[in-house]
Amino acid sequence: MSDEKRCPVIRFDHNSPEHSADPVGAYRELRKGSKRGWTEASGGYWVLSDYDSVFEAARDDEIFTSRRTDSGGEGLSVVIPKTPMHLHIPIELDPPDFRKYRKIVNRITAPAAVEKMRDMVERHTTEFIDSVIEQGECDLTSVIGVPSIVTIDWLGLPIEEWQRYSRAHHAVLAEPQGSPAFEQAAKVDLPYLADQMWDVIRQRRAEPKDDIISYLVNQEVDDRPLTDDEVFGIIDLLVAGGVGTTASLVSQALVWLAEHTDVRQRLIDDPSLLDRAVEEFLRFFSPTQALARTVTTDVDFHGCPMKAGDRVLLAWSSANRDESKFENPDEIDIDRWPNRHTAFGVGVHRCAGSHLGRLMSKTLISSVLERMPDYTVDFDALKRYPRQGVNMGYVSIPARFTPGKRLLPVTEKA
Repeated sequence: MSDEKRCPVIRFDHNSPEHSADPVGAYRELRKGSKRGWTEASGGYWVLSDYDSVFEAARDDEIFTSRRTDSGGEGLSVVIPKTPMHLHIPIELDPPDFRKYRKIVNRITAPAAVEKMRDMVERHTTEFIDSVIEQGECDLTSVIGVPSIVTIDWLGLPIEEWQRYSRAHHAVLAEPQGSPAFEQAAKVDLPYLADQMWDVIRQRRAEPKDDIISYLVNQEVDDRPLTDDEVFGIIDLLVAGGVGTTASLVSQALVWLAEHTDVRQRLIDDPSLLDRAVEEFLRFFSPTQALARTVTTDVDFHGCPMKAGDRVLLAWSSANRDESKFENPDEIDIDRWPNRHTAFGVGVHRCAGSHLGRLMSKTLISSVLERMPDYTVDFDALKRYPRQGVNMGYVSIPARFTPGKRLLPVTEKA
């Protein structure tokens, strides 16, 4: 960080309680003013809030790197402040190395590969709804655990540990740093789970199975086998992405639909509307609010005198509400099309799991609408994530509905 005077300097902290109370409003005020600025929070970083700036920076990997650097301390490079995590591959790489690993990941996340997962996604969704459907009440966040268990099952990790994976990866991004929940995740759960992942990698090298870890240990890059370190880096990224973002999106969408029963009824009457509705939910709720980059060289970026080593926050959620790009951006229009949102990122680092995320989101929402069509939410008892700078969503969503029948035998209960 340079001592040179920054222009403009803004009051902004995406990890603060004030921001979490109204992230949409905080970004709206920034867009109305400077659009871009420097904040002293978390050691200092630039904030990009408008669509054009976010789009441009996300596509310029030479100036805005995703690689780990010394700037901002140790840990995951794509969040501010950095969190204590193993190197994530390929999100923390830039071209040309990035493409070598992304090609490997693309084979298991492309539309055709995701389509083969449909039965698994539908089975877990049915099991989770079965576990509460006869009671007539539940916390919807329990149902929204589907993406977590799907991810762990798909990878080939111990399925009975899915909740621990979910809690730990959620805590390091959504709980305040230094809080008991954050410390438990960073110092106890993540190290325990890391040891488990290393064990599974070694087991699959010795005895492959029909799962993603077995696939990864048999891949090559630069005409050599992937190392265990590289396999771990890919798996850890897939876990981190799989257990959080889709649950964040679905939780917010279901709460909104409970408030807007007219739109909910439209989706119930015509399920074909759900494809565009999911895209609009992605734009409006932006489950991953923002990710970070590091400046590699001194540059004047839209009037901002950025220096090599500066940290930069790319606010996908704010870009998705940019009034110059979206008509009535603060309103949900499930008929909006085209919908060029940035919810999955922009450029080469665009989320590889977007197709799986869409499948899980659509399956979960459609299943809840089909099997709990009259659900109501206790809005006074809603509990949001404590910190919403990276992921937004709910810790608790108390709901009631007309009891229904299970679809699977009791022996297959989730």
